[in-house]
Amino acid sequence: MRYEVTVTDVAARPTAVVPATTTWQEFPTLWRELSDEVWACLRAGGISRGCRVVMLYLDDVPHVEVGVELLVPCPLTGRVVASTLPAGRVAVTTHYGAYAGLGDAHRAVFDWCTAQEKQTAGARWEVYGPHNDDPAKVWTEVYYLLA
Repeated sequence: MRYEVTVTDVAARPTAVVPATTTWQEFPTLWRELSDEVWACLRAGGISRGCRVVMLYLDDVPHVEVGVELLVPCPLTGRVVASTLPAGRVAVTTHYGAYAGLGDAHRAVFDWCTAQEKQTAGARWEVYGPHNDDPAKVWTEVYYLLA
């Protein structure tokens, strides 16, 4: 897949997340548990849809935040906390298709930043489009905060 990378300014967006410190080896099995915990909290607060899933990678440890954009107030319980996606100048692309290819989108943004001599600030995140059982109709935005 060919990726178009653009630079834009983004505002902070409120989120409801479960933060975690993990390893890259554990993360592929951990994220579902964290996401399910956020959705259970939201459903208990009366929200069952309309919140896009987000995964924020704060660094390479990785310290992560898994959750959703939270556009309406909701009581947060347990390990679910309020947070925000970063504000600032970002390099961004959109991945279309199966999630298994998301690594290619990250590489495309990172390689573009290197080629354009744009320094990243460490934080990067994914914002997922609506769920669809057809992988051809799935899309995910990939953001890298620029220094």
